[in-house]
Amino acid sequence: MVTSGSSPTGHTLSVVDRISRIGKDRVPFSVEFYPPRDEAAEARLWRAARVFERLAPAFVSVTYGAGGSTRDRTIRIVAELARDTTLLPVAHLTAVGHSVGELRAMIGSFADCGIRNVLALRGDPQGGVHEDWRKHPDGLGYAVEMVSLVRGLGDFHIGVASFPEGHPRAVDLEHDTANLIAKLRAGAEYSITQMFFNVDDYLRLRDRVQAADPEQGAKPIIPGLMPITSLRTVQRQVELSGSQIPPDLLERLTNAAGEGPEENRDEVRKIGIELATEMSSRLIAEGAPCLHFCTLNFARATSEVLTNLGITVPA
Repeated sequence: MVTSGSSPTGHTLSVVDRISRIGKDRVPFSVEFYPPRDEAAEARLWRAARVFERLAPAFVSVTYGAGGSTRDRTIRIVAELARDTTLLPVAHLTAVGHSVGELRAMIGSFADCGIRNVLALRGDPQGGVHEDWRKHPDGLGYAVEMVSLVRGLGDFHIGVASFPEGHPRAVDLEHDTANLIAKLRAGAEYSITQMFFNVDDYLRLRDRVQAADPEQGAKPIIPGLMPITSLRTVQRQVELSGSQIPPDLLERLTNAAGEGPEENRDEVRKIGIELATEMSSRLIAEGAPCLHFCTLNFARATSEVLTNLGITVPA
């Protein structure tokens, strides 16, 4: 069993504790990184990490590629963030493509690096959420099982995914809500939502959880946001994730992109930053505990949204 006697400081703080502490002074935010595929991408990630380090996010998460394709890179980047920065890293961990023995080994690797915050996910197959999902013969079939596995291996702080529009494979929203509550009851301390573009979807999710189980509904549901900077990029992201772009927004973005072979990214980006700012402002007003930004390993767009919101680091 993995255990830890370390005190709750620095990289061993829980996400919930960090949100609570920062929330006393300003609106907490967090960011999501992707494991880089080459040296240039890795340099870009580290440039973004240093920018965000100055802005003091509550935490940074590092994703785990579809089909378990980035296992080693995820472990390495999370370890380096813990070792070389003041950021609080959260490691994504997915069941897809791995035996229980492999999952135990990865959890042990995180513990060896001092990583105590894990986002426990079933994960998507290669090609995205709509592809056939196959359980590893010696693996886990559901995220709730992943939560229980991590919980049983030591002093970890566990988050899970939630889906404002419902998971694409869920029978209905009621079934999807029950799945989230089961993960929270199994030991998850919070959830981070899939990206969405309609704040009402987030609010309805929060209301469903609170109505179904007030105790679990008290746990933070952190909204996932992506400042749009390219129509092609956001279309690819929603295709992989199963989320939806509202028709009126898609029309605005399509008109802004233009009809030529190269989209007008400046106009698309302008709409995207305005939308992310508007959504964030409403989420703050509605009491969202933290704003979680999908950065694609760039800092500029998220930094602009934070500036628009007046979120700055206390002197």
